[in-house]
Amino acid sequence: MTQEPTPAPENAAPAADPIEAAVAPGYAFEGPALELGGLMTGPDALTGSAIRIPLAMLNRHGLVAGATGTGKTKTLQLLAEQLSAAGVPVFAADIKGDLSGLATAGEAGEKLLARTESVGQKWEATAFPVEYYALGGQGIGIPIRVTIAAFGPILLSRVLGLNDTQESSLGLVFHYADKQGLPLLDLADLRAVVQHLTSDEGKPELKALGGLSSATAGVILRELIAFADQGAEAFFGEPEFDSADLLQQVPDGRGLISLVELPDLQDRPAVFSTFLMWLLADLFHDLPEVGDIDQPNLVFFFDEAHLLFRDASKPFLEQIAQTVRLIRSKGVGVFFVTQSPTDVPDEVLAQLGSRVQHQLRAHTPNDAKALKATVNTYPHSAYDDLGEVLTTLGIGEAIVTVMGEKGAPTPVAWTRLRAPESLMAPSTKESMEATVKASPRMATYGAVVDRESAHEILAKKLEEGAKAEAAESAAAGDAKAGDGPRSIPQGSLKRKKDDGGGAGEIVKDVVKSSAFKQFMRTAAAEIARGMFGTARRRR
Repeated sequence: MTQEPTPAPENAAPAADPIEAAVAPGYAFEGPALELGGLMTGPDALTGSAIRIPLAMLNRHGLVAGATGTGKTKTLQLLAEQLSAAGVPVFAADIKGDLSGLATAGEAGEKLLARTESVGQKWEATAFPVEYYALGGQGIGIPIRVTIAAFGPILLSRVLGLNDTQESSLGLVFHYADKQGLPLLDLADLRAVVQHLTSDEGKPELKALGGLSSATAGVILRELIAFADQGAEAFFGEPEFDSADLLQQVPDGRGLISLVELPDLQDRPAVFSTFLMWLLADLFHDLPEVGDIDQPNLVFFFDEAHLLFRDASKPFLEQIAQTVRLIRSKGVGVFFVTQSPTDVPDEVLAQLGSRVQHQLRAHTPNDAKALKATVNTYPHSAYDDLGEVLTTLGIGEAIVTVMGEKGAPTPVAWTRLRAPESLMAPSTKESMEATVKASPRMATYGAVVDRESAHEILAKKLEEGAKAEAAESAAAGDAKAGDGPRSIPQGSLKRKKDDGGGAGEIVKDVVKSSAFKQFMRTAAAEIARGMFGTARRRR
């Protein structure tokens, strides 16, 4: 005889959704965390469970991906706000200018408040501390410049599109400049050194370098001239930006959000992406090891990340992977922002602990292939068809998985994201200009410094050589016209012998000389050159 099931009591709570039961416990963290939004089990099924990222895990890096117009920038804005509120400084490239709204309190609206209420967000219009930067001063922000010597031959080769042989040759040019005491501060300095090596006066030195042909030097010179014609001259020079300025808190304890403006990105994509990579490498060199800490010292958002990896050589990709892997121990978290996870090489993607994936589109065979590859990179999902979920996500929705407090990935969660509390539009030009004018860093980086460097030294050397040659010609003519060789007065020889100031005075003169100081700078550059061949002089 079959036993009839016992009817449920009328006041019993409804059975938990199996997806919520499988996913929600994975996001119940004990420590501080960033609030991303509410868990969804279906297109219109929003639960009361919260999806979060542990603050201590943000230096395990992350990825924000999705097609154009799906809400990546708003997600970046949401993360930056909460990081700042937790006292963590943030750096981000402001591609479209939308992130400038972080400095302005948001505007409430009926639609906005309905959304925030649905995910349990107590929304309050808030402005956050922001510093605006611009590469080479091409924009409203504080100018960011870097010397050619600090940028290094590897990153510069990437920007110029040089092949492996040409990159190696450019490294020899940098080495020559270091050894000869020729400071490379801007593009004019590097062009001057290459022009010198290809000139009649410099050809013996070019030959002595070995491995650097005049044809290759000519290619490098042409690429440098074309690079300068694109307006890149403004990016290089002094005062050189100190990446430690990104690690700032304002008096109320909130982290400073540093935004760098990237004008005309479509015209010079490699310049901007490689410049951001230099900043990351520079941070790696400068910051001390801190190990595992309660919250990161800085979170670095690398927008339009596909531009960095496109057509990159294998050694360059290996250096990026190494930088990302090691910079975690310096307390820096890196979030790559791009359209598809397949834009990021496997060596880098494997190191990204948190992922926020907005809608992917599968309109073409390549899109379908990318979708399948993306689904395969996720841990087991409680959703029946994760690929279908990824293509049907609404704006402001994402598939999330993060690294939990114990270092294990959390379950895949369909998430309705919270709304930023700052303005979801650009701040006014007037307010941005006022912020820049009031910044103490404007006094440090605002004015260009043009000290003597390779260009001036080589020009002076050429001028002195011409004068010496003219003097020799004149002396030869006088000797030919004169009565014979002149004798040297004996008194002169005696004075020369008697006037020796002693070895100690000679050493003092050498130490004080500009040649000795330049030698010490060269030695320091050789020691500092490391990741990506970068080197910098410290103020």
